Amino acid sequence: MQELNIKLLPAIEKDLELISDLAAQIWHAHYEPIIGKSQVDYMLAKMYNVASLKKQITLKNHIFYLIELNAQIVGFISVNQENVCEWFLNKFYLLHAASGKGAGTLALEELKKNLQATKLTLTVNRQNFKSINFYFKNKFKIDRVADFDIGDGFVMNDFVMVWEENK
Repeated sequence: MQELNIKLLPAIEKDLELISDLAAQIWHAHYEPIIGKSQVDYMLAKMYNVASLKKQITLKNHIFYLIELNAQIVGFISVNQENVCEWFLNKFYLLHAASGKGAGTLALEELKKNLQATKLTLTVNRQNFKSINFYFKNKFKIDRVADFDIGDGFVMNDFVMVWEENK
């Protein structure tokens, strides 16, 4: 089995096109069976175009990282700080070819180390069993159920999950 070499590369403005392209690939493959093509198309157009990603960085203080696995970009992460050492994990996406091999866990560990995180919070679709199980495996717990109206009749039906160091 090949050794996994994971790096988180801070994304800059020139990387936003790549992030948008990765989001389209990942969302169509992973989320269409869960939420349907029309909601995937809506969310990609609303939240993953280059202008929206740029606003997330400039107006919402999101920090983006590209996930590099064995010298290939295979996904991306976005976080924003809520308190000292406490972060909200907005986006954590890997291409299908990179998932299930330990790359996600390594990327998550690298993120925690880079951020000196003692707490990570995220939302995940309640029907996204693969991701929910990944987060359980990485010591996240369900904090609560939350529904978010995102417009045009679409709703995100999520769990809010939390990881806390030493808990």
